[in-house]
Amino acid sequence: MSAIRTLRTDVAIVGGGIVGSSAALALRQMGIGVALLERDLCGSRSSGVNFGGVRRQGRPMSQLPLAQRAHQIWGRLPSLIGTDGEYLRSGHFKIARSESDMASLERYRAQSLDFDLGLELISAARLRERCPWLGPRAVGGSLCVEDGQANPRLVSPAFALAAQRAGAQIFERHAVDEVAHDGAMFMLRSGNALEVHAPVLLNCAGAWAAPFAAQFGEAVPLRASHPVMVVTEPLPHFMDWSLGVEGGGIYGRQVARGNLVLGGGRGYALDADRARVDRDAIATLAVQAIELLPALRHAHFIRTWSGTEGNMPDRQPVLGPSRTTPGLFHGFGFSGAGFQIGPAAGEVLAELVRDGHSSTPIDAFAVDRSFPEEEGEAADEEQALSTPTPTPASVPTLP
Repeated sequence: MSAIRTLRTDVAIVGGGIVGSSAALALRQMGIGVALLERDLCGSRSSGVNFGGVRRQGRPMSQLPLAQRAHQIWGRLPSLIGTDGEYLRSGHFKIARSESDMASLERYRAQSLDFDLGLELISAARLRERCPWLGPRAVGGSLCVEDGQANPRLVSPAFALAAQRAGAQIFERHAVDEVAHDGAMFMLRSGNALEVHAPVLLNCAGAWAAPFAAQFGEAVPLRASHPVMVVTEPLPHFMDWSLGVEGGGIYGRQVARGNLVLGGGRGYALDADRARVDRDAIATLAVQAIELLPALRHAHFIRTWSGTEGNMPDRQPVLGPSRTTPGLFHGFGFSGAGFQIGPAAGEVLAELVRDGHSSTPIDAFAVDRSFPEEEGEAADEEQALSTPTPTPASVPTLP
């Protein structure tokens, strides 16, 4: 048996999703040494199975500074990571299904004026002229013209590849099964293959992050969820916008080839590593899809999938320094809405490492904040459909 490989670096990162990988890239751009350990393939978990919506509209006010920072990063994606990731500022339209929905969208526009999202409220009459493909349940909505969509299966791994090209040491299929801290250095061990020593540790382990935080006295109510995603056969192109629904429900977008990517509802866990869609959730999703997009009445679903995401009760991420352990920083719990803000979260973590503070306000995301007693529902990019979960979802344990 070969001897375990031992290396020392400036920063160790657990988790190669879009947050951990973008942090690695930002740190390398600062000249800081990085070793990133990913239990599977970079970008293969929630960062790669999500809907692909790249939206600011609908986020809590506390997330908008982070979302605005991310918006600038997305605008220079090709030069940053070497691909556009099929990113399009196609517009994100949030559908109102009632007058109360419209009133809620009006309030949101007023509250978010300082962030210059450019929200345009569209009445029912104008919507019928502009979007004859929408079903009668849509009575108006709010358009954020510069929000859009991208392909997460291209974007998320590309951040890790860019970080590697910049000099980060990336170790895929290296699950971290032991973490220790001697007061000055963190030690991460991956089986009998690798041992990493670093004075700084970034906990970007997604749905698997809670055990790492708890080990350092920071227990968090992170829960796993499993989105339901489907893709239709290619259809004649009729929809440019990425869609969501005010108050929660189906979300969808049409890609260049004509397929529609749709999401909503809950799947279930097979084990700590695998999840599956639920037949009842797919049936509910199909009904709501046809209701809002009648062109789908005779369309075939050609693929379905799920994955594992980490949800916090207040649907806000944990992003910032540990309150118990100097040198430890957290970036997880994005509750199904981390794809757009992930690159900015990575930059924030890199700033915290280098400077001890960030230029983007993150106080609302503190690990020691108070949490509501009841866990809120969340799904990638939009709130979920109300469908039963066949088996209870819990935080996956460390492998």
